Formats: sequence, structure tokens, C-alpha cells
Amino acid sequence: MKDYIAFCGLDCEICEAHIATENNDNDLRIRVAKEWSELNGVEITPEMINCAGCRIDGVKTPFCDSLCPIRQCALSKDIETCGDCSEMSTCEKLEMITGNNEEALKRLKG
Repeated sequence: MKDYIAFCGLDCEICEAHIATENNDNDLRIRVAKEWSELNGVEITPEMINCAGCRIDGVKTPFCDSLCPIRQCALSKDIETCGDCSEMSTCEKLEMITGNNEEALKRLKG
């Protein structure tokens, strides 16, 4: 499994927070913070748009670090990804991602 595939199957390498971090791109951080603030109805500052990757050691966005229920569950089960979990096919938390993202589901099953 690629290191930059999140526990839920999303590809961190295409996440704008990860791209902004890798390239130290403050303009991208500002744009993403504004967009994510509007999408989520909460204030997200450009300083929060830093993430090395879900399963990679290093900085994370506040959501990815401690608020994502999928990441917290996978860490507690000490699994590489949700694809290693016997409850994957019935998991309501994971369904929030895989229900809208066929590619994420393929990565977990692959």
C-alpha cells in the first residue's frame, strides 16, 4: 500500500493541504482555508493547512490529526488501512468516504 493512501483510501498526494505543505505554498493555503471554511461552516485558517499525510509521521490538519473518526478508529485498531479491518463493508464511518468515492474503495480493496 502506498504510504500516501489514507486509512480511508483517499490519496493524500492529491489533497491540497498536502500539496501546500510539500511546496510550502502560502497562496494555496490561503485559498484552501477560505474554500474549506465555506464548505464546512467553521473558521479554518491558512496556518491549519499543513499535512504530511494521514499515515505519515509529521504535521496534520486539525481535522486529520484528531477529529477524523476514521483515522482515530484505525489508529486504535493498529491497522494499516481500513482495508485490513473485518468491519470495512459495514462501517458507517468509512461509508462517509467510500459512499462518494469509488476510487478510495478500490484502493482499500486492491
